[in-house]
Amino acid sequence: MRAVVCETFDGLQSLTVREVDKPAFGPPGVPGAAARDVRIRVHAAGINFADTLIVQGKYQLKPALPFSPGMEVAGEVTEVADGVTSVQVGQRVMANVLFGGYAEEVVAPANCVYAIPDSMDWASAAAFPIAYGTSHVGLVERANLQAGEFLVVHGAAGGVGLTAVEIGKYLGATVIASAGGPEKLEIARQHGADHLIDYTKENVRDRVKELTGGLGAHVIYDPVGGDLFNDSVRCTRPGGRMLIIGFAGGKVQEIPANLLLVKNITAIGYTFEGLRTLFPDMIRRSMEELLSWYASGDLKPHVSHTFALEDVQEALTTLVERRSTGKIVLTV
Repeated sequence: MRAVVCETFDGLQSLTVREVDKPAFGPPGVPGAAARDVRIRVHAAGINFADTLIVQGKYQLKPALPFSPGMEVAGEVTEVADGVTSVQVGQRVMANVLFGGYAEEVVAPANCVYAIPDSMDWASAAAFPIAYGTSHVGLVERANLQAGEFLVVHGAAGGVGLTAVEIGKYLGATVIASAGGPEKLEIARQHGADHLIDYTKENVRDRVKELTGGLGAHVIYDPVGGDLFNDSVRCTRPGGRMLIIGFAGGKVQEIPANLLLVKNITAIGYTFEGLRTLFPDMIRRSMEELLSWYASGDLKPHVSHTFALEDVQEALTTLVERRSTGKIVLTV
């Protein structure tokens, strides 16, 4: 089969597309998952910021070389191991894997494979699991976002940020979206944001305070990090919650613990991959709820770019250079 192969940890230039052996059934791809596999013929694969790190050896997971990156796929089930009853051969599915998704076939643990609605196209399905899963678990399970609360979403036009806007709005929050530039903010507005902040031109702290009557936000959703996080601490209301999703801005901030203390703020760090490993049943419940919201028309995945498998370097460069909104997808 054809696959994108990472030969060295030298970044995007180390990626090639070539013929490799098909993946074999074997130990589960997720520690702690049941040893029951599902083979999927891949039609599309979602691109994530973590993929740009894993090919540089900078991600928390460092696969043995050579390997294929790619953490989420959509396709058709072609084979299931004995004992698998959650999906059947021929079903249209999406799946999470630790790596290996940028290929014509992938083998995934059965408990990380989800049947998709007939109305869901391949690109939307490939863009769905990680971005929507991250935001749903983060806002519902970790931050306990409530209807009527103020939610600030940074990087609001990005892969996870845009899903946080949608889910926050669905849950009844007042959503304040921050992003860089009017085009990206317009995407956030189209997906439900109530208020917009251009953090390249406006003072985030002052604008959030203004929009919340001087009290600050109840929940901050931050996949950007760096100086933006430090501003956010100062516009979170007493008793608020700050979700640390990632550091797409390139700088890992030092948390001012004195402000957390005096304002009774909770800083919550979590990764979707980590919780998927520890609490697979919770992740499955989350994904099933999200798919029901999609089927009812309440979620509308936004894919700004699609690339062929052979154009993987251009696809990842588009993400790194922040030229995309929502998700980027490889078609296989």
